[in-house]
Amino acid sequence: MRAIIAALPREVAGLVKGWERRELARRVFVYRKGAAVVACAGMGAGRVTLAVKAALAEGGTELMSAGLAGGCDPAMRVGDVVRAGVVVDVLTGERFIDRRFEQVLVTGASVADVAEKSRLWSGYGAAAVDMEAATVARLAEGQGVGFQALKVISDDAEFEMDGLNRFGTPDGQFREAAFAAYAIVRPALWGKLGQLAGNSKRALTVLTAEMTSFLAESV
Repeated sequence: MRAIIAALPREVAGLVKGWERRELARRVFVYRKGAAVVACAGMGAGRVTLAVKAALAEGGTELMSAGLAGGCDPAMRVGDVVRAGVVVDVLTGERFIDRRFEQVLVTGASVADVAEKSRLWSGYGAAAVDMEAATVARLAEGQGVGFQALKVISDDAEFEMDGLNRFGTPDGQFREAAFAAYAIVRPALWGKLGQLAGNSKRALTVLTAEMTSFLAESV
């Protein structure tokens, strides 16, 4: 059974409309439709571990870490797809290889700013950076199940939005209302806020199509 592991419900909302939905624990969601399963529990290693465990309990035998990511390669544009041939955990140095693909995806512990994206591009040749893929790869390897990572660029190497990390929660969620309130009283951020919304919408459309194709291949 193919299973998609994402961080936030909004990343899979376009895919799972009309699917059965269960909340197994606080903010741990599983969606089912036929032989397909999608699980999300929040951003970061600890939360994605819960999502992987939920997907495996549903019978998942091939896991895809899917979601939005920040571009590190200056050539990457919003909406571009990254299929990871190498997933690097910057905290442990571990590398997880998928010989079907070539791009490098780096997993970090927080939202990367422009300086960090540049460092990851220079140091690892990273196409993109996320916060979950390396953990999914490690758990899949430990359980002897298949793994692949597919990310869509939502912010390119030059895009930076101040303050995003402070709106993360202990359970891996993003306080969108609080961030909006923060930004609305700072006119200097309005242009970036509009750009971020447009970028996310475009990237999510591509992501939904890619996840749909992944699940359709198993039918």
